[in-house]
Amino acid sequence: MKNIDFQLSSEAKKKKRRIGRGHGSGWGKTSGKGHKGQKARSGGRIRWGFEGGQLPLQRRLPKRGFNNKFALKVVAVTLGSLEVFDENSVVDISGLCKVGLVKRRFDKIKIISGGELKKKLNVRVNSFSSTARQTIVSLGGTAEVM
Repeated sequence: MKNIDFQLSSEAKKKKRRIGRGHGSGWGKTSGKGHKGQKARSGGRIRWGFEGGQLPLQRRLPKRGFNNKFALKVVAVTLGSLEVFDENSVVDISGLCKVGLVKRRFDKIKIISGGELKKKLNVRVNSFSSTARQTIVSLGGTAEVM
């Protein structure tokens, strides 16, 4: 019986590219960095947005608008969209997310008047518009602020 040595094929384990090991390797002399210049140097990175000293695009364009980083993200849900819930059911934040009325990230949910609500519901969210609250209560439901 022959003694067979098991070796991994080149497909199973790829060898690391050895740069700077002579012309024969194809990665000798300049080691794939071209000739001189900033990109050929050690640590020679060019920062994001740098255009070779030309005034960069982000400084050429005018500033527009204002983003308040302290503003709360309030999601408005209309009364008409609450028709998907069953009569006398409790409508809360998790219920609104399950049904798909609230999808994106938010800080508060506000129920506003819009559309027509014909069911008695117990709604528990962060805030209500005055007409939405009156409509829910007039139908016999409750409007609780969490």
